[in-house]
Amino acid sequence: MKGGNGMKKRVSFLYRIVKWFVWLFSPKFKTQGEENLPNEPTLIVANHTQMYGPIACELYTPGEHFIWCAGEMMKMKTVPKYAFCDFWSQKPKWTHPMYKLLSYIIAPLASFIFNNANTIAVYRDTRILSTFKTTVKCLKDGANVVVFPEHDVKRNNIIYDFQDKFIDIARLYYKKTGKALSFTPMYIAPNLSKMYIGKPTFFDPQKDMDGERNRIREYLMEEITDLGVNAPTHTVVPYRNIPKKLYPKNKEG
Repeated sequence: MKGGNGMKKRVSFLYRIVKWFVWLFSPKFKTQGEENLPNEPTLIVANHTQMYGPIACELYTPGEHFIWCAGEMMKMKTVPKYAFCDFWSQKPKWTHPMYKLLSYIIAPLASFIFNNANTIAVYRDTRILSTFKTTVKCLKDGANVVVFPEHDVKRNNIIYDFQDKFIDIARLYYKKTGKALSFTPMYIAPNLSKMYIGKPTFFDPQKDMDGERNRIREYLMEEITDLGVNAPTHTVVPYRNIPKKLYPKNKEG
């Protein structure tokens, strides 16, 4: 297996055991629409579904792949604060002490898993340049890369709005390879144990970057929304860690 720096690394026997246990106790996902994956490496863009998305993509994404992972989840001292804020901060307040304790308990395991899995560390500062360079190297080496670009602005009952700076990877990839990078939408439905892969769109290096950034972002959000709405009736696991009673259905009305 290759690590996020594009260099080969040995997979420890302990990690293999941990990964097996994660597989054993997590939903068993099936992918639908694998025929939509391009022959060339692609950037797979998916809804996050809290902790389900990264786990499902690590275990069930077809072919060789790497997954963007928050850098804070890869360092034991930063896991507790990030995990609580990202996974549990919007749960009922009376549960917060329990979840804060849990965030410290999982810190050693989380940092171990994410440092041994096929991950690329993502940061919100100038280190994002390293994230981009590593992503391009993985793509050049023939692997797909999975990103989860949702942020706190709700778009509809299926997804939250996407950030768009990750799309700039296409420009860097084109400069390095002379090839147009594709972006492939994927909808993850934990309550159906399904990952739905849609049709890709390709970056056009001849067009204005701002325009391409907006076009690709809108295409991906619309396609993932359509994949979610057209799936069998189910409860959507949203980006934010809201109480389960507030989880929306994929079909409104």
